[in-house]
Amino acid sequence: MKAFMDKDFLLESPTAQKLFHEHAEKMPVIDYHCHINPQQIAENYKFRNITDAWLSGDHYKWRMIRSNGVPESLITGNESTDYQKFEQFAKSLPRAIGNPLYHWTHLELQRYFGITKPLNEDTCKEIWEQCNECLAQDDFRVQSIIKKSNVKCVCTTDDPADDLRWHKKIQEDQNAPCKVLPAWRPDKAMKIEKPGFAEYVQQIATLTNKEIKTCRDFFEALDVRMAFFNEMGCRASDHGIDYAYCTLASDSELEAIFQKSLKGEPLTSQECEAYKTMILIHLAHGYVKYGWVMQVHFGAVRDPNRRMFKILGADTGFDYMGDRSCAEAIGSLMNTLDEENALPKMIWYSLNAADNAVIATAIGAFQGPEAQGKIQQGSAWWFNDTYNGMINQMTTFSELSVFGNFLGMLTDSRSFLSYTRHEYFRRIMCNLIGSLVERGMYPDDMEFLGKIVEDISFNNTNKYFGFNV
Repeated sequence: MKAFMDKDFLLESPTAQKLFHEHAEKMPVIDYHCHINPQQIAENYKFRNITDAWLSGDHYKWRMIRSNGVPESLITGNESTDYQKFEQFAKSLPRAIGNPLYHWTHLELQRYFGITKPLNEDTCKEIWEQCNECLAQDDFRVQSIIKKSNVKCVCTTDDPADDLRWHKKIQEDQNAPCKVLPAWRPDKAMKIEKPGFAEYVQQIATLTNKEIKTCRDFFEALDVRMAFFNEMGCRASDHGIDYAYCTLASDSELEAIFQKSLKGEPLTSQECEAYKTMILIHLAHGYVKYGWVMQVHFGAVRDPNRRMFKILGADTGFDYMGDRSCAEAIGSLMNTLDEENALPKMIWYSLNAADNAVIATAIGAFQGPEAQGKIQQGSAWWFNDTYNGMINQMTTFSELSVFGNFLGMLTDSRSFLSYTRHEYFRRIMCNLIGSLVERGMYPDDMEFLGKIVEDISFNNTNKYFGFNV
């Protein structure tokens, strides 16, 4: 029996062990998509305790604890103490056998706090005290955690209306722990059917000092904000869409849809798709102009529990996986952009693993000389960010595309202790490659294999986005 999460955790062959320890393990981290707060980096935030560091805003953990029948008051409630919340997490975690949360948690305990004991009800108080003792020290502030994690670049997620003041402060800090760049996330500009859209249009108008009367006015105002983001070092956009679509509209049709929304009139689903398609196309022209990477995440059914949405709001652990067909839509969108010379470097992520083969083959139809793997399939996302989910995604990608061009891992996290997810991915990736070599399916060329592992871990991403770190 193997020891619990030892140095060769998930590395099942000598080849896998060598690839990880001599290559993957030493590579720095680029976290090109996450949801951490840049203000906490700028102010070098000090966590008050492990609950603050681990459980604040982490819907993965909240969802797991809820599944164990724990009252919401002991998960997100203001009336419970931080220790009570941590205790419920410690009690719930041992039941999550096979869940990546179990592995992530113990990797974080090992790497940051030197704790090798499993977290459970019996060890809860001891681990609480040991973690808090560490977090009370100045070398466990946010910037130190980033440095300890060997992170070279972080891309946050930022609305076009954001003034990016914290990014500016970080960029002016000579002792900043790494490069911290904004990433353009224009969800509010796209969600024409949502309450508050007209108010958001006015917010953009005020920020750009432009009168917005037409849809073209709005798009041009967004262009102004995009130029500002570019000046602040932005290298990527990110779009969270519910499902893949490509419904084209004429200028007059688009204008009519925009005016209906400003007047508060209801829109049909086809009208919403048409507006969202056309704004994606318009923005893609800007991405090509600035050399940005366009990321598209789709496939989530969001906020289905309306009662809990009214209490807690979005992104609190109640979403689930959708299953709409995506094949024709993603091809149609890329074809439209290609015909307009507006197809940027692009990464597609689906929340449904059933779409892996569709994406892995669709990207091959639109590659170009601008980059190795100009169009990419993103890493296993969200509910697929599991041991088998990553194996399935990488296996499909390797069989149907060019695995050596893969961009590797991102945390997609709100926690500064989540950088061990890169280690988790790298171990699985090295084991997958190692298994091919051990079975005689790829030559035992460790020099070349080591380069491939280092490229997927770091180099491909650094080059693809143009981070230059």
